[in-house]
Amino acid sequence: MSTTAELLKGAAELFPDEVVTTAHVRHLELPGAGRFALITLDNGLDHTKPTTFGPQSLAHLDAAIDQVEREAADGEIVGAGLTGKPFIFAVGADLKGVELLGRHEDALAIGKGGHDVFKRLAGLAVPTFAYYNGASMGGGVEVGLHCTYRTVSRAVPAFSLPEVFLGLVPGWGGCALLPNLIGADRAVTVIIENSLNQNRQLKGGQVFELGIADALFDGADFLEQSLLWTASVLRGETVVERPEVDRGEGWDAAVARGRAIADAKVHGAAPAAYRALEIIAAAKDGDLQAGFDAEDLALADLIMGGELRSGLYAFNLVQKRAKRPAGAPDRSLARPVTKVGVVGAGLMASQLALLFLRRLEVPVVLTDIDQERIDKGVGYVRAEIDKLLGKGRINQDKANRLKALVTGVLDKAEGFADADFVIEAVFEEMGVKQQVFAEVEAVAPAHAILATNTSSLSVSEMASKLKHPERVVGFHFFNPVAILPLLEIVRGERTDDASLATAFAVAKQLKKTAVLVKDAPAFVVNRILTRFMGEVQNVIDEGTPVATAERAVEPLGLPMSPLVLLELVGPAIGLHVSETLNRAFPDRFTVSPNLAAVVEAGKRGFYVYDSGKPELDPEVAALLVQGDAVLTEEQVRARVLEAVAQEIGLMLDEGVVAEAQDIDLCLITGAGWPFHLGGITPYLDREGVSERVNGKPFLAPGVASVPA
Repeated sequence: MSTTAELLKGAAELFPDEVVTTAHVRHLELPGAGRFALITLDNGLDHTKPTTFGPQSLAHLDAAIDQVEREAADGEIVGAGLTGKPFIFAVGADLKGVELLGRHEDALAIGKGGHDVFKRLAGLAVPTFAYYNGASMGGGVEVGLHCTYRTVSRAVPAFSLPEVFLGLVPGWGGCALLPNLIGADRAVTVIIENSLNQNRQLKGGQVFELGIADALFDGADFLEQSLLWTASVLRGETVVERPEVDRGEGWDAAVARGRAIADAKVHGAAPAAYRALEIIAAAKDGDLQAGFDAEDLALADLIMGGELRSGLYAFNLVQKRAKRPAGAPDRSLARPVTKVGVVGAGLMASQLALLFLRRLEVPVVLTDIDQERIDKGVGYVRAEIDKLLGKGRINQDKANRLKALVTGVLDKAEGFADADFVIEAVFEEMGVKQQVFAEVEAVAPAHAILATNTSSLSVSEMASKLKHPERVVGFHFFNPVAILPLLEIVRGERTDDASLATAFAVAKQLKKTAVLVKDAPAFVVNRILTRFMGEVQNVIDEGTPVATAERAVEPLGLPMSPLVLLELVGPAIGLHVSETLNRAFPDRFTVSPNLAAVVEAGKRGFYVYDSGKPELDPEVAALLVQGDAVLTEEQVRARVLEAVAQEIGLMLDEGVVAEAQDIDLCLITGAGWPFHLGGITPYLDREGVSERVNGKPFLAPGVASVPA
């Protein structure tokens, strides 16, 4: 059987580019307690490069524990502690190394190696303390769980076990130790619920309230206070009492709650949450070693599975590709934006005005066709600022300043004469948009960017009648604007580099994920979703029951079913986009007569919610005219996925975006497409749909899959 050192040495050979975290031991005299060993985790880089655990890093920690173990056995120290570099405790396993693993036994070695090192902290002859001084995630949280006591800084901005979000389980003790520390229900919240809610993070205070940490201290003198508290524990003056864990029905109920959350979020389509719940369920009897062994096996199985590879691929898209948009011009060409104009004062325009105001903190002026609408739009923005003030998100000074910066005028000449960036959010009709831009061009400065929030119309056509079409860009946001990160930036046929560079610079200030897209009908997200929804609608029109069509796509684990999504978008908008795409691509995009009838009847969707659950509205059911071709769920799913694969293939051939990666980035950040699937293309590749439809996969082997 391999020793820990041999396991880690073998793993290190697979990962030569690891950024190594050292574990430095120093000694302190604790008042009235004695000599204390403090291990500091540090990779030698600043807080923008968080400390991680790769194989060599684990070996460094193992060596530090060797030293501390000898000192404890010889009676030279009274305790040992673990802390991190400024602002960072540790953020877990180095995922770049995980991506390189191609064999089950190598993956098993990583799990076992981490366990073997961490559990030595629990086996020392003296009490051990973890001081969570900064960001702590995954293995960073877990190494602390192996200690006898924990303190946390109130300033910790992010604390989580995000593994399930990525397609893993907390595999270095989290699944076994956490429920035994704070109870199964709270552990399910941290491991399952927070992960599946877009990787929700805990703050320092919440970590303490949950019982993960035994003491909470302010950030300014956190380590000093933690060491004084440690001394009082070692002197016996402070006794840590933890509530008894419910190992009866409460434990089983917690696991059942976790399953319900997983079912609602991923519909059984992703294994990680269920594997984590199995380990939590088995940890009820407190047999930690059995739990660790189960974690090792789950970790290895999941590392060698498609879900994790897709999760890592999605993580890299959102963390790396999103920060360097493909095809964006040189940022030095961007012009400064010191005032923003918004044409329109309806809900979308008001949301945009609020976003520009909050992020750019420059004057924002709205215009519309009458004063009443303008007052309503400005009133909305100011009311939202008051809400932020009420929640303590901004102070009174900032609220006053922001409210003073937003105004509204009827006269575009008065409002836009000194604006650097003007965005329109008016009715989605080409003639209306062209007229608006002609009016704005006549009064705005020569350098001002003219941006359109169109969701499906041609930016080039919109700009075609202007004297300066080179300054028009598509700037397509997704609803709700404050929540969805995606911004599709559309280059018209004559858009110049300076205008485009300015658009990307503004997107960055707005903290949006900007993707450059070609001026093609409905751009990226709406084109794919319309093809997807259109095929679902087609099978319903042909005769498949609504419930069958909806259930067919559940294995995709989408955040909502197609018809619930249609309700969110609005059937009239869905119909409008399908008509636009039908004109552009009549052979592939249909206009559903049933959807048209629903819109004509003024219905807001297909469902009513009288029982709290969506049920087909009897009035809508009476409107539906269906054929007699009834498909099974499998047949519906195949048809829908093949249609989507065909459309993505055509979009890539047309150069709508640079690569398949941009399609996935758009769907993840603009449509809430499941992170664990990696968007859509890895899923289509994994299911063999890409090959069947297009004759080849979208992604190279190893990009979102296990290396060959």
